[in-house]
Amino acid sequence: MRELLNDLDRWKAQGKQIALARVVDIEGSGPRDPGAAMAVNEDGEVIGSVSGGCVEGAVVAEALAILNGDKQPKLVKFGYSDDEAFAVGLTCGGIIHLFIQPLTW
Repeated sequence: MRELLNDLDRWKAQGKQIALARVVDIEGSGPRDPGAAMAVNEDGEVIGSVSGGCVEGAVVAEALAILNGDKQPKLVKFGYSDDEAFAVGLTCGGIIHLFIQPLTW
């Protein structure tokens, strides 16, 4: 998370809306450990990683939906048996649970 702070500060100074996604649990094998974080701003710019690249596109879509929708945090999961996760490349055999929320200051 520390590696995101400079960019988060810059986005905050620019008045950007930001959503933060964090790995909160892994079942089986996962590409990143719990605590891994990724942030998305309203323009679709991304910093950090929650999956080493395999589901980041889907996470960006979820984050933008939160920023452009009801602003409610949500818990999402991607796993090998998940058709969507397989389509976006999560083939490590595990399931990752992500908490995505709007970042408020």
